[in-house]
Order: sequence, then C-alpha cells, then structure tokens
Amino acid sequence: MKPKDTLLISQFPQLRSLTPARVRLDPSGGPIPISSVLDFQLSHAKARDAIHQKVDWDGVRSSLRGHSFMELHSQAVDRATYLRRPDLGRQLSSESIEGIKRTEPDLVIVVADGLSANAIDSHAAHVINAVCEQLPELKVGPIAFVNQGRVAVGDEVAQSMGAAICLTLVGERPGLSVADSLGAYLTWNAIAGTRDNNRNCVSNIHSRGGLSYNTAAAQISFLIRSAMKLKMTGVSLTTTLADLGIEWTSNIALDAQSTSLIK
Repeated sequence: MKPKDTLLISQFPQLRSLTPARVRLDPSGGPIPISSVLDFQLSHAKARDAIHQKVDWDGVRSSLRGHSFMELHSQAVDRATYLRRPDLGRQLSSESIEGIKRTEPDLVIVVADGLSANAIDSHAAHVINAVCEQLPELKVGPIAFVNQGRVAVGDEVAQSMGAAICLTLVGERPGLSVADSLGAYLTWNAIAGTRDNNRNCVSNIHSRGGLSYNTAAAQISFLIRSAMKLKMTGVSLTTTLADLGIEWTSNIALDAQSTSLIK
C-alpha cells in the first residue's frame, strides 16, 4: 500500500465524524461489516415507511395551540396515484376548493404530507407554534391539512382564502440518513401555477443534526416579514436582501440591525 493511500485511509474516521452519510465503509478493501449492512437495511426500511405511512393528523392537531383547522385533499385519490402522478398532488380536489372560505388573512399555513409522514408527525406542530409565537402581529387563517399534497397545493389554498402569503410545510423526500426531514416553502401572493422561482425554502428541519425548531422559525419569520414589507418572495426577495447586505440563512440575518433594514 502506498503512503498516500495509508494517509487517505487514516482520514476516513474524521470524514465520517463530519457527516451522517456513509463514507467508505470498507477502508481496508475488505467486505462491508455486517453491522453496516444491517444499518443500511434499517435506514432503507425507514425511508420506505416514511413515504407510505399516513400522517396522524389528530396528533398534529392536538399539539397546536389556538388555531382552527380544515382538512383538504389533493386530486391524487390514493398514495399509489400520488406517487405516480406528481401533478395531481399539486392540485386540490374540487370538493376541497369549494369548502374553503375567503377570509383574507395575512398568512395561511398549509401542512401537506409530502413524501414523509414522519416529518409531519414529528416536527410540523413544533415549527408552526414557534413561527406563530414570533409573528404575533399577523392574522393567521385556519391551518389547512392536505392529504396527498405537494408544495404547490398550497397555492390553491392561499388563492381561495385570499391570503397575502402562504407557508407550506411538507415532508421532504426521505434519504438513507434522515427519513423525517421537514421543508418550509414561502410564497407571496400565491396563485395556481406559481413558479418555484417565486418561493423561498427553509429545508432540512429535523432533530438529528438538521435545523432546530427555533432556528427554522427565526429564518421563516424573517422571510415572512421581509416578504410582507417588500411584497415578493423567491429569487427576487433573495436578490433584494443580498443587495441590502443581508444573508438570511445565517444568524446575521436574524439580529436587530438586519431586521431594521426591512422595516
């Protein structure tokens, strides 16, 4: 074995300490340890379960404080259809649209199961409670639970309700490291057909090395206040904040000086 190869192998433990990803499980060139094989199989099973399990909507509802709710459904009639037809998961059923009352809130929060029921069960209520605590000045509409929903389904909810801004929480696609990661998407003046470049995303919210609830809520709240002031989200908002010298993904964007730039 060459000296440089020995040096590289010696660095694998340090690389593994920096990431939950599986970094060179067999550095000596031998077979993968049985413990690693079993761990891989367990992670794969968790990812499959996260996709196919149903959200415990009653559990999420019981963990939320001071809100009214409505339960909606996308045009994907079941999980199999949802997985085969992403377009149907982005549109509300006609019955759901008809049941939405136009209340014109500042903010509507939409919770869609997405590709991880575990993410919704574990994290959605915590994030919603933290965001609402940081935005007491906003009128928040009824929280919409959407079965078989994807990110864009929130656009039709917001349009029907007449909301200024939509916050959609969705279970992110599970991986072999994390199967319960939550994503948060913000859209100003959301309407059906809104392009993804008009959204901002705060992703990787979970309790095992991802964004904490407080950090995620701080970033989401900052973006909501920025969007309400500047009347935009997406690339336009990110570019405008950058022109103001604000990097919203860092703690700098959350201090009083940065916040004052958008008041």
